[in-house]
Amino acid sequence: MEQHIHGTYNLELVILSYIIAALASYAALDLAGRVSLAKGMSRIVWLTSGAMSMGLGIWSMHFVGMLAFVLPMNVSYSMDKVVLSVLLVVAASGIALHIAGRKSGNLRQIIVAGLLMTAGITSMHYVGMAAMSVPISYEADRVFVSVLIAAGASFAALWLMFSLSRHQTRFTWMYKMGSGLIMGIGITGMHYTGMSAAQFYHHTHVPTANSVMQIEPGLLAYLIAAGTFITLGFTLFGIYINQRMSIKDQRIRENEQWYQALYENHSAAIISVDNVGIVKGINAAVTRITGYPERAVIHRSLDEIVKHVNIQWSSEGLQSSGWTNSSLERRYYTASMRGFHGQHLDLSISVVPVLIEGNDVGSHILIKDITEEKRAQETIRHQALHDPLTGLPNRRKLDEVLAETIASSAISQSSFAVMVMDIDRFKMINDSLGHSIGDVFLREVSDRILKAIRISDSKGMDNVMLARMGGDEFTLVVTNEQGNVERVTSLAEQIVGAIQLPYRLKENDFYVTASIGIAMYPEHGTEADALLKHADTAMYEVKKNGKNGFQFYTTELDSELYERIELEGYLRKALERNEMVLYYQPQIRTEDSRMIGVEALIRWKHPLKGILAPNVFIPLAEETGIIYDIGNWTLREACRQMKRWHASGGPLIPVSVNLSSQQFHQSNLVEQVQSALAETGLEARYLELEITESMMMDASVSTGILNELTSLGVKISLDDFGTGYSSLSYLKHFPIHKLKIDRSFVTDITESQSDQAIVATIITMAQNLKMDVIAEGIETKGQLDILMQNDCREIQGYYFSRPLPANEVEHDFFVPLRLQGDPINLG
Repeated sequence: MEQHIHGTYNLELVILSYIIAALASYAALDLAGRVSLAKGMSRIVWLTSGAMSMGLGIWSMHFVGMLAFVLPMNVSYSMDKVVLSVLLVVAASGIALHIAGRKSGNLRQIIVAGLLMTAGITSMHYVGMAAMSVPISYEADRVFVSVLIAAGASFAALWLMFSLSRHQTRFTWMYKMGSGLIMGIGITGMHYTGMSAAQFYHHTHVPTANSVMQIEPGLLAYLIAAGTFITLGFTLFGIYINQRMSIKDQRIRENEQWYQALYENHSAAIISVDNVGIVKGINAAVTRITGYPERAVIHRSLDEIVKHVNIQWSSEGLQSSGWTNSSLERRYYTASMRGFHGQHLDLSISVVPVLIEGNDVGSHILIKDITEEKRAQETIRHQALHDPLTGLPNRRKLDEVLAETIASSAISQSSFAVMVMDIDRFKMINDSLGHSIGDVFLREVSDRILKAIRISDSKGMDNVMLARMGGDEFTLVVTNEQGNVERVTSLAEQIVGAIQLPYRLKENDFYVTASIGIAMYPEHGTEADALLKHADTAMYEVKKNGKNGFQFYTTELDSELYERIELEGYLRKALERNEMVLYYQPQIRTEDSRMIGVEALIRWKHPLKGILAPNVFIPLAEETGIIYDIGNWTLREACRQMKRWHASGGPLIPVSVNLSSQQFHQSNLVEQVQSALAETGLEARYLELEITESMMMDASVSTGILNELTSLGVKISLDDFGTGYSSLSYLKHFPIHKLKIDRSFVTDITESQSDQAIVATIITMAQNLKMDVIAEGIETKGQLDILMQNDCREIQGYYFSRPLPANEVEHDFFVPLRLQGDPINLG
């Protein structure tokens, strides 16, 4: 009977076997990830290499573990069985990697694979044991336990492979390391459990040389371990190199995808051309922007495409060398073209060179549609250079045109005209009818001027630009080859005639006039500022001489302009220096030639020029805004003087005060009148305010003002009646107490039948409307007789008295009435 023998373990080889098992497990887990990422032939190569590497690693652990067991006898091994054990474990490893490398796996597949792998590892172990030239018997229970351990290790390995191959993070290598150590414990545990189930006996036969190998066990173990380490090292190194290459390839693919996404989804159209101008590729934006399909562009010469689409270059255009030259700088162009569907396109084009290994191989042409952007820019520029109300060029545009015209005229030695125009009485319309009606009026004015320009153009005017400077001021630049003064004069006459035609506003006709000043280049200046200044000077001369006309600049006007500026400076300080005085003109009753009222008329006691009449400084006061202070002062001073006369014994008669259009429309007129009456103590019934027809153009505004004044007890007199252009309907709607016949109807009344008829009509109409009527400007006995024959009961004029200072009026008119002892009370 064979004798049972006992062996001992070489601890170093035991530890070495565990290290081999752990390293093989780590390699197997990493290989599972490689297999899961590979496809096609690459997957087969990785699967085969992985099965060999993993199988040899497990087998090496098993064989080193067997060699770690030292028996007190020489042991040889059967090569056939050793090779069979290797094949079994390689097959088991291949199955595990195949299952773990799938994108998805069900429970049944994992169970089958786990069982096959368990069978392979178990068979590998016991076939390897059978290769020993030593009789062996086994304890069944321990064999069973070893099989269970093999199954646990197999299922654990499959689960870990399957899990880690699908959940890659930056900590995956740590999970693989830990899992490899755990799997190493399972594999070595199965081996040494199986070894403990074996009982060895002395052998009684000698194996043949062809079927066994004889080598010292310790040395063989280290040789196998070294070979295994080298194999696994190569495997892991291969994995590392492959991983680096895979990462590099992945980055290249990602970069390509990033670039492709940018290329395809770029908002600009991109055309890629080679060095000979052949289109190699385009993105979707080319079709979206131009409408041309890819087939109409791709693989065609860019020169041919450019000619076909009829592109127009705004800057130096792309020639055939534009994309084939050696310049490596980015180049920019602008152009316009017709799209596939005929639409106009404005384009911004940039050419970017393409470099490969430092060589210029072509270009990317980036095309951006700037049609809307350019249209918006043109709109903004138009708005910046044009008046929003009339659409005419503004001051900024005028400056540009003047500069260009001066430059071209200096080269051609030609002449041109600058015309500055102001609309007379526009402020009256704007104040009385409101700004919205004023805007309508200004648009009508600009249309009339443009029409007049077109008429003049047909008569030989070469070029005229009309600009609105603001408010009611317009400027024209008139160019023609000869600088013909007659043609400029003709244009001015056309404009003046067109402006003075009636305007239909708020169902009424209104009349205005134009004052035009003209300066000629180069006679009146060679710079824009000088030309505008001299034309402005000429225009103010027209206004001073009665408006409604035009005048060319002369050097004599400069001194007049200087006087006007100097006069304005003195006027601003006139009230502070108490230089304003009131003169009073008596109003006479024709029945008994008695004074029944006085009209307050302002005078300016200029420190150098003496007494100045209102027509000299009132227009200047209205233009500069000083009229408000002068008007309020006049109102208070007239009330104060009349109260003083009343307090001195009368007669108790009213004082008439003229209101300017600006003063009538000031927001606090009623408060100013109330304040003047309260400060002076004059009763409201002794104050008569004279207004003109032009102040009542906007009935909705004028009615409210007049009703408020009347409610105070103030009387309203309509001055210059018959000279305005408003409807007579206001006579029955407005609270008017007196009509004043204008001196223009009285001057020629002794000779003009028409004037006599007009005066007689006004007197009759006033009497029928229960209104008082007074005529002004009476200078002769004949004028007085005709007025009296037509039953005009009140008159005013030089025939009785010129306007006098307060002390003279008191001496000549008030004192005699007081001495009569019967003071007149006309309140």
